[in-house]
Amino acid sequence: MTNGAVVARTVLSLGEHGRIGVFKTAGLWRARVRIRDYDGVIRQVQGAGRSRDAAERALQRALRDRQMSALGDLLSPRSKFSEAAEKWYSELTELSPSTMQAYRVRLDKTVLPALGNVRVHELSVGLIDRHLKAVKTRHGAAAAKQTKTVLSGVCGLLARHDAIATNPVRDVARVSTLPKHPPMALSVAQLRDVVTWFRADEVAQSRDLPDLVAFLAGTGLRIGEACALTWADVDLEEATVHVHGTVLRIRGVGLVVGATKSRAGQRTIELPSWLVELLRARRGEADRPVFPAPLSGGWRDPSNTSHWVKDGFMSMGLCDFTSHTFRKSVASILSDSGVSPRIMADQLGHARPSLSLDVYLGRSKRVRGASGALEQVGAVEGAARAEPVHSPD
Repeated sequence: MTNGAVVARTVLSLGEHGRIGVFKTAGLWRARVRIRDYDGVIRQVQGAGRSRDAAERALQRALRDRQMSALGDLLSPRSKFSEAAEKWYSELTELSPSTMQAYRVRLDKTVLPALGNVRVHELSVGLIDRHLKAVKTRHGAAAAKQTKTVLSGVCGLLARHDAIATNPVRDVARVSTLPKHPPMALSVAQLRDVVTWFRADEVAQSRDLPDLVAFLAGTGLRIGEACALTWADVDLEEATVHVHGTVLRIRGVGLVVGATKSRAGQRTIELPSWLVELLRARRGEADRPVFPAPLSGGWRDPSNTSHWVKDGFMSMGLCDFTSHTFRKSVASILSDSGVSPRIMADQLGHARPSLSLDVYLGRSKRVRGASGALEQVGAVEGAARAEPVHSPD
């Protein structure tokens, strides 16, 4: 109390220390400070040295060591973003190998080079928003959206460690991934022409593409899902195929069969009759891939195969089409044939048509009703095989 006034003592926050006091005693300089530890108790910490500066440096080291001991492996506002990113990645669980690899690539290519040396307390909505816009400009909307997912995950971890108050990624602008052009699909007649062309082309034959292309056109499977099928997954008597995984190339490992993109990807679909006959003529041993690599006989690389299919489309003059065109075409055929959105989603392995239907109505793991609509594609396996090949319009 001074001149009748009450001097209030400053209330320290957890981990905060007060003003440092420095004094000399017994030939040594000592620096002393009060700190409120993370258990809420205020304790005194000191450092000593032969000079004032040495004493202060000793005190700073003592404070740093106490903080590291108290926090353990917790992140702090002074941590580098790279430390938080690596910790977040190391703690990821229950993700497919493809997702883990995609996040690793995104960290290494677009996140850490730009933000790795930024201190956590320097993160802001504006900084992250500008970074995402730069990623979208240089690498495209899909890369920007995935970068946003990674950044949100890292910042969520930082928020849980009390290193930041809120997750700044929540307030950045939305990353739109709407395509510039509407999805391009082939009609039934065009699909027949494409399948016929692949069956007649010598390069496609050398790459064992004709049957695979026909299978994609008759099922709408993702190319990685088709490559992951073994003959044990095919029931020709029941005219079904069980989709359970996808072939992935994992860095440092090679080609492996991983989980499907989502739980909805694990499904049993019915095959049109013409596709059953195609597979019956191709049938192999139970543990062998249905569509193996043409040289090794092992797992077929979906990436290389996609490039080969693209080469075929290019040779036909269809430069805007890819292997994914078969999925879009199947979806279009099913829709035009009056197949319900639910059956369409089940056929393609999508988790929705809508959340309410997914939650409140059971979904059969055997997809019924799609194979009939896809029977019309099979004309290529009969009369169309003898027809002249021409490029779809």
